[in-house]
Amino acid sequence: MTQAPAIPKAARRRHDREIVALAVPAFGALVAEPLFVLADSAIVGHLGTAQLAGLGVASALLMTAVGVFVFLAYATTAAVARRVGAGDLRAAIRQGMDGIWLALLIGVAVIAVALPAAPSLMELFGASDSAAPYATTYLRISVFGIPAMLVVLAATGILRGLQDTKTPLYVAVGGFVANAVLNTALVYGTGLGIAGSAWGTVIAQCGMAAVYLRVVIRGAREHGASLRPDTAGIRACAQAGTPLLVRTLSLRAILLIATAVAARLGDADMAAHQIVLSLWSLLAFALDAIAIAGQAIIGRYLGADDARGAREACRRMVRWGLVTGLVLGLLVIAARPLFLPLFSGDPGVRDAALPALVMVAVSQPVCGIVFVLDGVLMGAGDGPYLAWAMLLTLAVFTPAALLVPVLGGGLAALWGAMTLMMTMRMLTLWLRSRSGRWIVTGATR
Repeated sequence: MTQAPAIPKAARRRHDREIVALAVPAFGALVAEPLFVLADSAIVGHLGTAQLAGLGVASALLMTAVGVFVFLAYATTAAVARRVGAGDLRAAIRQGMDGIWLALLIGVAVIAVALPAAPSLMELFGASDSAAPYATTYLRISVFGIPAMLVVLAATGILRGLQDTKTPLYVAVGGFVANAVLNTALVYGTGLGIAGSAWGTVIAQCGMAAVYLRVVIRGAREHGASLRPDTAGIRACAQAGTPLLVRTLSLRAILLIATAVAARLGDADMAAHQIVLSLWSLLAFALDAIAIAGQAIIGRYLGADDARGAREACRRMVRWGLVTGLVLGLLVIAARPLFLPLFSGDPGVRDAALPALVMVAVSQPVCGIVFVLDGVLMGAGDGPYLAWAMLLTLAVFTPAALLVPVLGGGLAALWGAMTLMMTMRMLTLWLRSRSGRWIVTGATR
């Protein structure tokens, strides 16, 4: 961020109220999302180590299949928020509908590719002979929930851009509860095993998408926005999201490389990595709550031609991210002896996970800054810079991670490489935020 005078006390309070009003509900919604994976891990983990390792590989691929298209939420949030700041709600919702239609098209394409390729994907990402059958079963069923989850992303982006993070909270909590109940019933009640976990998640995801569509359609009718697919609008939505797609693909490549390295360390390390990665994702989504607020607030300020408000909000959110990261790191240290027994009774898995959890705890203040600045730049529509910065981070992380098994390092060393990755992201984002080049006002960028 460029040098600026201290934010007046009244302005700090206003920004704090805005951040809290959006971030607290977003926190609940974002925490509920990784709880899907945590619930599946807890339920499947008690079936056996091979099943948990298989879930680890399959869920990493599924999270990638959905996560690479997170621009459906992020780009939509920024674009809709700018329109809201400019006072054009009809155009805001119409732009969001283009994102929903794009989500459906992408979802169908993902199914067509992933379904026949499931066994090859398991082999490619290093699933052991004992874990591969479980991973393939889980992936082939769960892929049918991808279109629903992509619709959820696009619809969530619309509501966030409209400064509504409460509705996504209610839907996420309802989806989590349904997922946990269905998974327990289908895994143990019907004896379907890991297949029951996959079907339970798919059913919950489709229910969430149905609720979102009802909310968005009601809003479109209220403001006179068209619900029909618009080829030009869908194409424009895809083009605007391309830099964020590159950014997200680079991040997902990092997570997949980490999972592939962990898989080659053995089933115990892979199972431990699944547990640690699930917790890391939970913490990341919690920190991202402030970033979600940043996307909506920054987009609205820039759409309203208020560059000063955008700068002040950015500075305030960075402080929130740093403090939140410190608190989360301390909680991980304090809770780690109680956390691990929830997911595995295997002493080898728990011994491998314990030092990795320490690395996760140490990195949380850095993560807090990273997620906040990432959200600010997304809200500003600064996608091209985010793409190049993440490609640079990938180039630094890849050799560090691949050297772990070569040098005889374990899971703790792998998560040391993950901490290096987050530090690199913090440096690139901090330099951009200080430059002020992300501040472009107007209803569109």
